Amino acid sequence: MTQAVRGRGITKYFGDVIALDGVDLDVAAGQIHGLVGPNGAGKTTLLGILLGLATADKGTLEVLGQPAGRALLVPDGVAGFVDGPGVYPSLTARRNLAELARLRGYGEKAEVDDALAQVGLADVANDKVRGFSLGMRQRIGLAAALLIRPRLLVLDEPSNGLDPSGRKHVHEVLRRLAADGAAVLLSSHQMDDVEALCSEVTIVAAGRVVFAGPLSKLADESRPVDYLLRVSDTATARQIAASASGVTLGPVPANDADLIIIRANVPAIDALVPQLVSAGVAVRELTPVTSPLESAFLALTEQQAQQQAEQQEVSR
Repeated sequence: MTQAVRGRGITKYFGDVIALDGVDLDVAAGQIHGLVGPNGAGKTTLLGILLGLATADKGTLEVLGQPAGRALLVPDGVAGFVDGPGVYPSLTARRNLAELARLRGYGEKAEVDDALAQVGLADVANDKVRGFSLGMRQRIGLAAALLIRPRLLVLDEPSNGLDPSGRKHVHEVLRRLAADGAAVLLSSHQMDDVEALCSEVTIVAAGRVVFAGPLSKLADESRPVDYLLRVSDTATARQIAASASGVTLGPVPANDADLIIIRANVPAIDALVPQLVSAGVAVRELTPVTSPLESAFLALTEQQAQQQAEQQEVSR
C-alpha cells in the first residue's frame, strides 16, 4: 500500500522540553489513521510539522512522496487544521470558503456549495460565522480542506463540539475520502470515533510512540475488561460467574437489581454467556464499561508515564 506519510525519528525541542522524541509514523493512502495520546503527549506538535507549521529538529519525513518537515512548506494535496480552523467571523460560511478558494486560485461557486453540502452546512451557507458553534466551525474547516481535493487530510480533534448530525456528516466525508484513495490522519480523544473510523492507530505518550499498528492488535482479546451484564436472575448469574474460569465479580451495583459487574477477557465472556443461557438466565445486555481500545490506551499511557517517572528518579 502506498505511503502518504513516512516519518522516522522525528524529534522536536522547545527549549529544554522534548516535545517529540524519535517518533516514527506511517500513514497509508486510502487509510484513516488515528493519532491518540494524553494531553501534552506531542500530538499537536506532530500534526503541525506535517502541515508545515513547524519544523522538526531531527529525523526524516516524507509526505506524499516528497521530503518535508524542515522547511515551512507542504506538498500540493495536503490540507487540514490544528487547534481549530481559522475563519473570518464577519463573513458568511460561503464567503469564507469563496475567499479561500480565490486566494489559492481554485474553486468555483459550485465547488464551494458542494463542500458545504458535504459537511451539512448548506442550510447556513449565508449565515455569518460569528454565530456558529464550535462544531459548525470545525465543519467549515473540513469543507475548506475539501476544496483542494486532498490526498492527505490532517485533522486535530475534528469531532470537537459536534452534535450527532454533524458527527455523522464528518464521518461520512472521511470514509468517502479514504475510499477514494486519500490518507486521513486524525487526532482525537474520542475513542469511539477512533474505533468507528480508524483501521490503524499510533499512540504517543510523553513524546514517544508506545504503540503503532492495527486496532485489532491494540484491542487485544486477552486483555480483561469490565462489563455491565444485565440478566433476568442476578443471584444465579453471580453464582455462575463466580465459578467461571477467567471471570472476576465486581461490586454489586446500587439501585439496579438486574445488573452485575464482571471483569473478563473476550474468550471468558464467550464461554460465560452460554453457561448463563443453559441455566435459564436471560442475558439482556452486555456492555463494556470501558471499550477494549480505551482500556488498552490507558494501560499503555500509564505504563509510559510510570517508566518516565522511574527514569527521572534514577537520574536525580
